[in-house]
Amino acid sequence: MKKILKLFLLLFVFGSLVLSCDRTGDGDVSDDQGGTSTQEMAGDWFVTTSVGGTQVADYVRITTYNTSANNGQEIWIDDNHNIWDFKVKTPINYEARTFSGSGLHSSVDGYDVDVTITNGKIIKGGATTTGGNKSDAIEFDAEFSDDPGTIYRISGYKRTGFVEDEH
Repeated sequence: MKKILKLFLLLFVFGSLVLSCDRTGDGDVSDDQGGTSTQEMAGDWFVTTSVGGTQVADYVRITTYNTSANNGQEIWIDDNHNIWDFKVKTPINYEARTFSGSGLHSSVDGYDVDVTITNGKIIKGGATTTGGNKSDAIEFDAEFSDDPGTIYRISGYKRTGFVEDEH
């Protein structure tokens, strides 16, 4: 009798574990959890800055990320105090991986500047990193309201996490 009870208990525990791991469930929980509407355009990027074809700044890290609206229509571009001290929300075309916007007000406290971003795009697998690895490329032009007429070309590659690609 004890063997039957032990067997029944073992089958009950095993059955409970199997059923509790069922991901198909009743449809209340999406199988596509954890992503955002702009995840293919989001990340850390190592970029250089040029004016008129002349590089004016070596590699620094900028960040692109989703907005709280999570609507697939805009991203944040944050230079992390590395280029011009700007953080702007810019419209995107997610399918084309492009972005641009005019007169975008920066959200950096204590620094009032508007930014116009043009020719922004992210190219899947479009860059070779300084360490020789393949990564996504980013490029865009930026004009700042406190330096009108000067177009800054910002371009680089998505952070890979490999030591040889870090700056």
